[in-house]
Amino acid sequence: MGGCKALRGSFGYLRVQISGRASSKVKAVYSTRVKRRKKSKTKKSATANSRRIEEGEDTGRMGINKKKRTVGSQLVMDPMLVCKKTRRLKGKLADICRKEPSLLKEIAKGVQVGTRECQYQFRNRRWNCTTVRRSLKKILLRDTRETGFVNAITAAGVTYAVTRACTMGDLVECSCDKMTSKGNRLAKFARTVEAKKSLPTEGDWEWGGCGDNVNFGFKKSREFMDAPYRKRSDIKTLVKLHNNDAGRLAVRNFMRTECKCHGLSGSCTVRTCWRKMPPFREVGNRLKESFDGAAKVIPSNDGHSFITEGPTIKPPGRFDLIYSEDSPDFCKPNRKTGSLGTTGRQCNSTSPGVEGCELLCCGRGYDTRIVKEKVNCQCRFRWCCEVTCNTCLVKKTVNTCR
Repeated sequence: MGGCKALRGSFGYLRVQISGRASSKVKAVYSTRVKRRKKSKTKKSATANSRRIEEGEDTGRMGINKKKRTVGSQLVMDPMLVCKKTRRLKGKLADICRKEPSLLKEIAKGVQVGTRECQYQFRNRRWNCTTVRRSLKKILLRDTRETGFVNAITAAGVTYAVTRACTMGDLVECSCDKMTSKGNRLAKFARTVEAKKSLPTEGDWEWGGCGDNVNFGFKKSREFMDAPYRKRSDIKTLVKLHNNDAGRLAVRNFMRTECKCHGLSGSCTVRTCWRKMPPFREVGNRLKESFDGAAKVIPSNDGHSFITEGPTIKPPGRFDLIYSEDSPDFCKPNRKTGSLGTTGRQCNSTSPGVEGCELLCCGRGYDTRIVKEKVNCQCRFRWCCEVTCNTCLVKKTVNTCR
């Protein structure tokens, strides 16, 4: 055999340069090693892909469509992930995860409803409830005003979606609220905030129809969202549970009364009345007002409750939102706080409010450009029954923060 040179390769293998049959044998051994490595990598990737596919099929069975989520990438609270973490636990939360898949579907819908409403309410603020790049999840790690609103609107959304599913007959576990007597149920209903104003006062009437079973939605929202935190007593948990309840109460305690008249020739001799939830936009508006007046709290000496930070501040009620950490200004991007900044956001150059360029752009100034937008114009009604419109280009001034 001729002379040989031993060289250390980049992967730590000994490369041997020799002539003849020996070199071909070395190459063959090296190639088999490479093939084995490639096979192991393909097996790992195949198992990972199969797991993803199985998880996708599971979420499809539960009725959670990942593609049709709200603006951004992730839900505020994914019921599927919550259930995966509680597989070995016992209690009401575990029962919901294992025995009530249809309820999980409605809970996921409620989370989406809450996230959409959050994005609507804060569309003109520096923090606009975005879920881009896990921003919202980082916000939820802190205990700020924004976190309090997100928790409250999510709990309200779950209550709303589950209650609506009961009324529509989509859940086997419950039905609509059939109030058959005026006695105890009427007295109980009259204690709610809006009920006193909305009860019919004239003529004969009776409870009937299919009212919204908000008590069931309230109960299931509490069981699913509060169960993992019930045994804790730290300030962050106390604030979270308080805000969750405030969100649910914004739905339950503002129920409306709707009535239908019965009688000859349209007369309202007898009326049938039932309870109905308010539009969710009203729930969002009410919680937004609570956000603007939220109170900062600190732990009390007993370690199981909280008190307001200032002695002159009024103690928060059940409907009020609370927080324990100050919010960042959200002017600049910050990975730790989840702030994405306001650069590139559209603003109103003539408004002195929060949507105005002065406040939204944090004093950095703004750029103005003219864009052309397609709108429907010259619409005509054609018998029957169609409306035809032309498409027109309209110039629009757009201001964006620097």
